[in-house]
Amino acid sequence: MNITVFDDLEKLYTKAADAFVDLSKKSIQKKGSFVVALSGGSSPKAIFKLLATPEYKDQIEWNKIYFFWVDERWVPLHDDKSNFRMTDETLLSQVPVDKNHVFPMYAEGISPEDYAETYEQQIRNVLGNEGTFDFILLGMGDDGHTASLFPGEAVLEEKEKWVSAYYLKPQEMFRITLTAPVINKAENILVIAFGESKKHALNEVLNGEYNPSLYPLQLIEKKEGFQFFTDEKAKG
Repeated sequence: MNITVFDDLEKLYTKAADAFVDLSKKSIQKKGSFVVALSGGSSPKAIFKLLATPEYKDQIEWNKIYFFWVDERWVPLHDDKSNFRMTDETLLSQVPVDKNHVFPMYAEGISPEDYAETYEQQIRNVLGNEGTFDFILLGMGDDGHTASLFPGEAVLEEKEKWVSAYYLKPQEMFRITLTAPVINKAENILVIAFGESKKHALNEVLNGEYNPSLYPLQLIEKKEGFQFFTDEKAKG
């Protein structure tokens, strides 16, 4: 595991965008494609905006990238709460992606539980039964959750399914998420967590006893290809 502590968030965003470009080039050169799963939130939004600028956009073979999502609120694609909408507005609509390579984590006229099965099949159609993403971008909440893997939820015990959907009572809404088994298959994982509010959870995730029911990010294996970008306020 590689932890990088930044003294400036702009540097963090730039380094993350650089990593995306570098990994895309290596993957496309190696096998002709780059398959990613993206997160929502303010940090990814800043990174996506950077990637859409000419400096970055022109370095990437966008039509060879396959876009999946790490998790999603079960809301229509153009709802204000949609991770897809944010990604589409800041990145996908700004660059020449192949629309057949974009897999939103929501569909009309189907239950979230059924769509979780459909979404897993979509992943298998692209990645085969190995399910190895080239790159997954994760965040961490103040409570130590990542993706829609929230403390105390049954999804934390999942061992087989790659995608799961469930009703999150505290938020009074359904969530759909990649599970730890498929996230841990990824070649490269970048977790971004910064700010004073993340300090306690980050310390527990990195240094505390293993207790993923309280700090779900601990489920993600800290192996080669795992990077953690943070700042001095969070790292302490």
